[in-house]
Parts: sequence; structure tokens; C-alpha cells
Amino acid sequence: MPAIPSKEQLMELLAHSVSTHYADFTAAAADLGLTSSQAKTLSVLRRAPASMRSLATTLACDASNMTGIIDRLEKRDLVHREVSATDRRVKNVALTETGQKAIDTIRQQMEQTQTGLDKLSDEERAELFRLLTVVFPR
Repeated sequence: MPAIPSKEQLMELLAHSVSTHYADFTAAAADLGLTSSQAKTLSVLRRAPASMRSLATTLACDASNMTGIIDRLEKRDLVHREVSATDRRVKNVALTETGQKAIDTIRQQMEQTQTGLDKLSDEERAELFRLLTVVFPR
């Protein structure tokens, strides 16, 4: 490993990390009978309820596609629609308790990611968290 990696080397490692994480996430979601898009939706909703429009923007998909994803998740009691507190014309989507358990299970079953993170000390985890929030602010 170089003393000071180049930006290109860091980008390559980030790309590898993201693709490995995504494959792990997709496999864990499939074990619960969910597509990656459905599981990503649950993951976004884990932070807070969101409107259909903001979900479509966050997940970079068409609003009509988002409707189908939410319909399928709603049929499995993983999400529910609720009227927005700030605009009664807007419907927000929120996780149900079952949806919360599903996304928690997916994350727990991400063996490759869990194993990698388990190798880090508390200090290394804190530093990784700090660095990721610098590179990817929320």
C-alpha cells in the first residue's frame, strides 16, 4: 500500500468497497424475498418517513416506479402511507415495525460487511466514520 494513495487509488478502493457492500446487501435482501430497490427503500425510510417524490429523488428512480415499489412493500406490511403533517396533499411513506425488523435483519445478514467491520478496533471505527462523513456529508 502506498504511503499516500492517489485520488485515483482511493476512488478505485471506494468503487470496490461499494460494489462489495451492494452485493452483500442485495444477497441479504433476496434472502427475505426483497429486491435491492425494495431494500434500499426500507433503508432510506429507516432514517425518517419520506414523501414519494423525495424517495424517488433519493433512489434516483422515476416516480411511477416508486409507486410500484411502495405498493409491493405495503402489501407485505413493511411500510404504510400517512398524510404529511405539513401538507395534507402529500402522502409520506413510513416504516412499519415489520419493515424496521426487515431492514435490521438485512444489515445483520450482510456477512462480508459485518466481518470486515468486526476487524476494526473502536478507534478505527470512529476514524472510519469520521472520514466517511467528511467525504460524504449527510
